[in-house]
Amino acid sequence: MGRTVASQGYRYNLVLFKEINRFLSNVGTLGLYAVVLNIAGNILVFIPFGLLVPVISIQKRGFLFVAFMAFGFSLLVEAVQLILKIGCFDVDDLLMNTIGGCIGYLIFLVYRKISYRRKTAG
Repeated sequence: MGRTVASQGYRYNLVLFKEINRFLSNVGTLGLYAVVLNIAGNILVFIPFGLLVPVISIQKRGFLFVAFMAFGFSLLVEAVQLILKIGCFDVDDLLMNTIGGCIGYLIFLVYRKISYRRKTAG
């Protein structure tokens, strides 16, 4: 008989880089696609978050604010996974999601700078 969500135990990783290292060490077994999907996917999924926070929050557009917001939202997602026993609470995901949010913020800064130059030039 299949396991129900309620019968599953809590799954979590509190050791930084443990899952990243596990994926990289087992690339031959897991396949490159699975490794890239896990690592890059956790970064890419938060890039839009880093782009939108400074657009929505006009008063607070600093790097640290966006980094803390990305970390906080990622922590919320990971906590929901833990509480509902779906997926796994993973500190590596917190790190990669936060990096994704920061990359999104840097893209926002580049876009804003290019946009400003175009306005002043023309």
